[in-house]
Amino acid sequence: MLLLCLGLSSGWMGDGARVHAFPATRSSSGPSGFLQEARRLASTASPPVEEAERRVPAVRRRHPVTIDGRLDEAAWEQAPVIDRFLQRDPVEGAPPTERTAVRVLFDDDALYVGARLYDSAPDSIVARLGRRDADLESDRFVVFIDPFYDRRTGYYFGVNAAGTLYDGVLMNDDWDDDAWDGVWEGKVHLDEAGWSVEMRIPYSQLRFHRKDRYVWGINFRRDISRKNESDYLVYTPRQESGFVSRFYDLVGMEDITPRRQVEVMPYLTARAEFTDQPRGNPFDDGSRYVPGVGVDLKVGLTSNLTLNATVNPDFGQVEVDPAVVNLSDIETFFPEKRPFFIEGASVFNFGRGGASSNWGFNWGNPAFFYSRRIGRAPQGSLPEHDYADVSDGVRILGAAKLTGRIGSANVGTIQALTERGVAGVARGAERFSAEVEPLAYYGVFRAQQEFNEGRQALGFLGTVAQRDFREDWLRDEVNQAAYGFGLDGWTFLDDDRVWVLTGWLGATHVRGTRARMLALQQSALHYFQRPDLGAVAVDSNATGLTGTAGRLALNKQRGRFTVNAALGFISPGFDVNDLGFMWRTNVVNGHLATTLRWTDPTPWYRRLFWNAAVFRSLDFDGNTTWTGVWTSGFIQFLNYYGLWVMVAVNPETVNNTRTRGGPLTRNPPGVELGLEFETDSRKPLVFTLNAFTYRQPNEGNLSFGPGIEYKPASNLSLRVSPQLSLNREFAQYVGQFDDPTATHTFGKRYVFAELDQVTLSTSIRLNWTFTPTMSFQLFAQPFISSGDYAHYKELARPKSYDFITYGEAGTTFDPATRVADPDGEGPAPPLELPDLDFNFKSLRGTAVFRWEYRPGSTLFLVWTQARSDTEEHGEFRFSHSLRRLFDVRPDNIFMVKLTYWLSR
Repeated sequence: MLLLCLGLSSGWMGDGARVHAFPATRSSSGPSGFLQEARRLASTASPPVEEAERRVPAVRRRHPVTIDGRLDEAAWEQAPVIDRFLQRDPVEGAPPTERTAVRVLFDDDALYVGARLYDSAPDSIVARLGRRDADLESDRFVVFIDPFYDRRTGYYFGVNAAGTLYDGVLMNDDWDDDAWDGVWEGKVHLDEAGWSVEMRIPYSQLRFHRKDRYVWGINFRRDISRKNESDYLVYTPRQESGFVSRFYDLVGMEDITPRRQVEVMPYLTARAEFTDQPRGNPFDDGSRYVPGVGVDLKVGLTSNLTLNATVNPDFGQVEVDPAVVNLSDIETFFPEKRPFFIEGASVFNFGRGGASSNWGFNWGNPAFFYSRRIGRAPQGSLPEHDYADVSDGVRILGAAKLTGRIGSANVGTIQALTERGVAGVARGAERFSAEVEPLAYYGVFRAQQEFNEGRQALGFLGTVAQRDFREDWLRDEVNQAAYGFGLDGWTFLDDDRVWVLTGWLGATHVRGTRARMLALQQSALHYFQRPDLGAVAVDSNATGLTGTAGRLALNKQRGRFTVNAALGFISPGFDVNDLGFMWRTNVVNGHLATTLRWTDPTPWYRRLFWNAAVFRSLDFDGNTTWTGVWTSGFIQFLNYYGLWVMVAVNPETVNNTRTRGGPLTRNPPGVELGLEFETDSRKPLVFTLNAFTYRQPNEGNLSFGPGIEYKPASNLSLRVSPQLSLNREFAQYVGQFDDPTATHTFGKRYVFAELDQVTLSTSIRLNWTFTPTMSFQLFAQPFISSGDYAHYKELARPKSYDFITYGEAGTTFDPATRVADPDGEGPAPPLELPDLDFNFKSLRGTAVFRWEYRPGSTLFLVWTQARSDTEEHGEFRFSHSLRRLFDVRPDNIFMVKLTYWLSR
């Protein structure tokens, strides 16, 4: 199977049969998501503009302005009108179908933007109300600002016709991230001429070098939803790249002395837990009440550097992680959702700058910094016990983040301290405490310097995890220290920035006791104990583990024909998982991919693109662990329906992880097919469909997911996305058993079984927005998965896909006791095999009421419910599972959080 990662800043994919594209950030010139990003990829240069016309004058405000969306103040008459917009969509370079007139004012404290958006059919303006940053099909106006005037970074501020606010940061010239929420004002007004917008953007929300006179980059965008039209002051042609670098100059601003930014946000929290606990639990009777108080602080140390600090932070997640059944040997990745870590996260992006897109085929790019490691669940094991009181996550005593610029270099650092995790333990009448997580310090250090107007850059990233133990036994279970360091950068190879070379190189070092390092070497990430591994071997005396990794990529990112090629490696000893995230080591990976784009509409499509790639992965012994060819295509029809199809073919290769530390096996050849379809997202009813299948001899899987979104009102939407997965594994790992007589497999028997797994889940999302500052959201996920293990077998010989099925060829197997004898009456000892059949079902969901009762100050009311049930059989029985699920007593958690934003 092919694992494809296509990202604008990063992409990933774990083991599985599906092909995904997960953009971590969005293109500034289009919406997010795979089909939306495909449309962007599927999309003549801008017509020449006189230098004088590339300037947008800002005029000092002489009269008061009330931010109410009405451009009726005298101050607006002072500023000249900017109305030289052009279409990017649907007809690239054409004049807009409706006129847009923008004016810009400033004073000592803020920038003001006013826009009159004329409309010949004002009753057809689409005004959909949603939560802040909600990706809605609505008429919208956005201003983009590059205050550093570096042609690569900046901010955007937008408002739609219903008053929903949008904001975020711009980076790497082509990307944006909406995680940042500034404190600013934006209002709209609808009338018989169309609609109008007023914005006030305080300088305290921006970073810029202090000067006597300023030149900033600026751009504007208007979306007319019913026409699928996007108009820009200056746009990125669909066969080009670069967005911020094209901005016009904002001139006229002078004598600005902004005050230093100081923001304080104290907050109160209350949490009530009503959970299903076993009778007699001395630590929890099923109800628990947890009050809390804390404060967040943001201080502008200079006009370019901002310090974020938090004391006794509330890092509770509003939305629960989805349910999964993970039968692989790799960790499940969950995205970060905590505001402190999300805001400004783009500063810590590593290894992806310069290029507008990054591809990866079976390449899991190591993330040196994965913020969910801070405050993670305790890692240590518990002594023998009847009951235990263990927290879901270690409390963060304090954290600080410094981001901004020193000179022309982007810099950032995060420092965090987590408390010592102590669990309460009950064993009979005995009560005692056990350390399950040491006191820990985490540090991240990032800097990147750009040269020659962003044509080259060089940066570094360093990470530190240091732990202090009280209990010696815990030292054998948790690393004492871990260090990571990497260099990254890019260089454009031509003046037109068509070809760009990007790359990174990193090293890690982990320290701990001999027992801990022995366990780490034999963990699923490394598998040093493999009997046929030649690159490295287990060192039982080691007290440290060191490794290196790197990747080099070449992109041609303009024109109808584009190229993406990359070559990377991860050595067997590389390990970032103390403060980062990675899936595999011992990898050498490369690919060559091309894209052809047809962006001019024809009588039967609006745009079309086609991709093709070849790829290969090897290990450090030279074994080919994956290879193949892949092709995909996307078409957008005249009615704005979109269709994406994919085919991948994989020849026979070698598998170095199936036996989980045992000998090599063989990967049979396979074929993968994929399809995604979406109807016009502007309509009240939107239908989607995704289907993927991967087929190998005797096994394969199928995933099928229809979806529907219903928008009965401008402020209400309901999305239901069911997913059915059918998975048949011919050799699902069961375990390994020592047996000196198994000389053909190095003294162990590697046991597998055939697995039939059925998984049915549904994601349900309700968004109900009452005003631009008040909303209700509901998320629910029913989930049922069953797995039936049968035909237990052992690997017949290394580097093969041949098995000896127990009960055949001289072996015996008792299905009642699951006892297998590998040689009947021979000397081999019998094997007692585990019963791994499962039937797991869960229902989890979250309801959130959010009210921003004053700018920057918010009240949250949250209800989270989770219920689950497990049976030891592998039958998929839908109605039975639902009855069992609703008979289970749920866990209910109620949370209240009140914040109050203060600024000076």
